[in-house]
Amino acid sequence: MMIVDEAHHLQWSEAAPSREYQVIETLAENIPSVLLLTATPEQLGQESHFARLRLLDPNRFHDYQEFIDEQANYRPVADAVALLLTGEKLTNDQQNLLNDLIKEQDIEPLLKAANVDSEDGNAARQELVSMLMDRHGTSRLLFRNTRNGVKGFPRRELHSLKMPLPTQYQTAIKVAGIMGSKKDLETRAKEMLYPEQIYQEFEGENATWWNFDPRVEWLMGYLMANRNEKVLVICAKAATALQLEQVLREREGIRAAVFHEGLSLLERDRAAAYFASEEDGAQVLLCSEIGSEGRNFQFANQLVMFDLPFNPDLLEQRIGRLDRIGQTRDIVLSVPYLENTAQAVLLRWYHEGLDAFEHTCPTGRSIYDKYYQQLLQYMAEPTVTDGFEEFLKTCREEHEALKAQLEQGRDRLLEMHSNGGESGIQLAETIGAEDNDTELVNFALNLFDIVGINQEDKSDNLLILTPSDHMLVPDFPGLPQDGCTITFDREQALSREDTQFISWEHPIIRNGLDLVLSGDTGSCAVSLLKNKALPVGTLLTELVYVLEAQAPKHLQISRFLPATPIRLLIDLKGNNLSSQVEFESFNRQLNAINRHMASKLVNAVQNEVHSVLKMSEAMVEKEAETLIANAKEAADKALSLELARLEALKAVNPNIRDEELDVIEEERQQLLTNIGQATWRLDAIRLVVVTHQ
Repeated sequence: MMIVDEAHHLQWSEAAPSREYQVIETLAENIPSVLLLTATPEQLGQESHFARLRLLDPNRFHDYQEFIDEQANYRPVADAVALLLTGEKLTNDQQNLLNDLIKEQDIEPLLKAANVDSEDGNAARQELVSMLMDRHGTSRLLFRNTRNGVKGFPRRELHSLKMPLPTQYQTAIKVAGIMGSKKDLETRAKEMLYPEQIYQEFEGENATWWNFDPRVEWLMGYLMANRNEKVLVICAKAATALQLEQVLREREGIRAAVFHEGLSLLERDRAAAYFASEEDGAQVLLCSEIGSEGRNFQFANQLVMFDLPFNPDLLEQRIGRLDRIGQTRDIVLSVPYLENTAQAVLLRWYHEGLDAFEHTCPTGRSIYDKYYQQLLQYMAEPTVTDGFEEFLKTCREEHEALKAQLEQGRDRLLEMHSNGGESGIQLAETIGAEDNDTELVNFALNLFDIVGINQEDKSDNLLILTPSDHMLVPDFPGLPQDGCTITFDREQALSREDTQFISWEHPIIRNGLDLVLSGDTGSCAVSLLKNKALPVGTLLTELVYVLEAQAPKHLQISRFLPATPIRLLIDLKGNNLSSQVEFESFNRQLNAINRHMASKLVNAVQNEVHSVLKMSEAMVEKEAETLIANAKEAADKALSLELARLEALKAVNPNIRDEELDVIEEERQQLLTNIGQATWRLDAIRLVVVTHQ
């Protein structure tokens, strides 16, 4: 599989596709699975959006104009879907439209039912919506969720703090202007963003800009006033972050961690963990620009931008460290800036021109590219304000127009398809219920004890696991040599980059289960059953067979026939009592027996046990045949339905290619063959002897 992150950067036009696009296109032709990720799919326009779909399915998306025409035709469909969802009655025109769109079957009964306000009417409307989704052009390739669709995101609150420009900076900027008169406009504008750097260039390494910069005094006061809050501070340069950490530590004893590109991955993880820790952790994390990429700190809601990035995408990335799923509070954005500097110009452009602080800005990049030169001019000469108000107004108007265009073009069918609807909500609820299952915690802690893994309690619902010298296996799969930090709390794991979330699917749990199931321990046992209703010395043999089918992974055969235990409880007459005697209640009545006595009993009843094993083979074969038949029926039904659905769609939707139908039919045949070849094996045996004492 090839995964391309930030895929909106793949620019394309029929005349001149970008080099990046050509490279990805060549790879996509040779890699069977391709996943493109982007938060702003239409950022570079419809052409580039079409081109990315073309990477995923060149047979389907081969003509740009055809794609545009198709997009236009989805709007009336989306309107009809909106009406179906609100429960309003469909007009004759809308019914005719739906009839035209769903040609391959008679939907008159559904349309009539949809116009009746009842439970059946709701079901009919949902079925019509599902049909429209199926026939929707890009929904089988494109999944898009928006903040409006997902909901539950916090508000953003901007606090911009204007501060006087120190005379030391004024002098340094003036000298830099004289000395840099031959520099190009872009270089001069970018230099003006960071006056502390200009000052340091002239004064040398020993320049103590932090002694007079009012932003530093404000930051110390802010941190002292918010002692109980975690605060993320982002600067453009690593040197600024390091110098600020030293000042905070030396002057006020504020616990701070630093995160920058000069650190190794392990050092960055440690800094992030120090900041995330509730007890004895850092109050503030000082990041260079790299801190605004790929790290999640949604446990904090205070973001201080010590300076501003020269790019609206980077600004969104900075805010996105806190503004993400899992954030429970409104986000406070504090931006201290020096008056009459490029920072002041940029702040107003971001806020008044793009509304980029308090809302996400999907239009930022296109407006930035269009007005780049004008913006540079104002930043290079921040005291020259002629026409600046008009410039901000123009950018804002263009931003609003582009945003409205994107909103109107957004396909409501696509959004419904992406969020999963009712089934998506049910799935999330099921996962939530599993998260709260205490059985996993009990099982995991017992497993760690049995395997011999050291456990050390840490604060914040965390456990540290480390290998011991007494483990059942010398190298436990999934457990690093230097150990790892785990939690059973999903929220905790989301906010802690260094912490692993333990679920039934986690490699440590799965490998532990495999270790238990594949080992000899527990596969044979002898127990005593105290039961006065049965004659003393009665022998019961409990057998567990496992029915399993082997198949290539891509068939996902466990959907229909997972490894399935078959339990038999047989007496000496050959009666199978398993359906009458439930396992858990039976298990609680049994008592352990010492090894010496167990060995004597086994030797005494060997012939009887061999006889029972022979009788069990016919019984397990019968049960296995029933399970195999049920699995084959389920697989045949599921794949046949999918095949019939695609065949019906093919009549009206050019998305469906013959090879897709062939793949499903081949998958069906392979599944039926592999399920039919399932085998069973004896996995465990327990001898139970009845006693009255």
